Amino acid sequence: MTMRMATLTLGPVYFLWDGPKWRDFYKKIAHEAPIARVVIGETICSKRNHFTAPYMEEVIVHLERAGKEVILSSPALVTLERESRLMRELIGEATRKVEANDLSALHLLAGKPHVIGPLVNVYNAATAKLLAARGAETICLPPELPFSSVEKIAAITGGADYEIFAFGRVPLAISARCAHARAKGAVKDNCRFVCGDEPDGLAVKTLDRQPFLTLNGVQTLSHSCQSLIGETADLTDAGIARFRLSPQDCDMSAVATLYRAVLDGAMEAGAAAERLEALYPAAPLSNGFHYAREGAAWIAKARTGQHQANS
Repeated sequence: MTMRMATLTLGPVYFLWDGPKWRDFYKKIAHEAPIARVVIGETICSKRNHFTAPYMEEVIVHLERAGKEVILSSPALVTLERESRLMRELIGEATRKVEANDLSALHLLAGKPHVIGPLVNVYNAATAKLLAARGAETICLPPELPFSSVEKIAAITGGADYEIFAFGRVPLAISARCAHARAKGAVKDNCRFVCGDEPDGLAVKTLDRQPFLTLNGVQTLSHSCQSLIGETADLTDAGIARFRLSPQDCDMSAVATLYRAVLDGAMEAGAAAERLEALYPAAPLSNGFHYAREGAAWIAKARTGQHQANS
């Protein structure tokens, strides 16, 4: 596989953005971003659906008219009968592929072409092979996997193609309780949608006041922003066909343009990483998981091909 064959995927917006901002974000992606596939839909909290539902069909029309493939995202955690019903309706009525983000979706998707999202734990080749046999056409591998594991899984041929989480705050955990609401003196059942106050997540700091994690409703994310823009050549050589960009509160069209330029060999990865830092200054870049290090580490490739580690 050559670098030029790799494509870009835009993952679902994990954060709570108001409806018009959400709509306008995707319209810009439709017309400006070199994205092949867009995953769309509420993934984190079903209570947020009413913010985006009025704009869903309009956004899908814009994306598909612009030549983007649209994938429908399913919830990451189903805890209520109402959410179970929504899951069944989403999959049962879908005319487009659905992305599974929770194991509860798999029995509904069995035998249907679908996508496995990065929130499903696919840690070895045997799991990937099983999922492909059940209808998964693309598997986005968990962002915490080291390259040694990615390489072994991606070596499986004849089944699904493989995608890597290449940009964005890393999804670490999801809970039935809402720590974001609790941090603001509210509870999940009467949260007043306080998570919307932080369109890029709420910083969690250590006792020494150092940024550590990020809260997004019931989801916990990393503070740092994973970027594998410098590792695209190794990953494509290993068989990765798609690179996923997870939306942050920044110019994601410009982020996608940088990744496309590096994949096409039109821009050097180091220069692109410097530009990424300017585009998204809210969080430091990290790639430690790729190198089997702590996730927040940044391992810069030296021109000699060796690695330099920076925390």
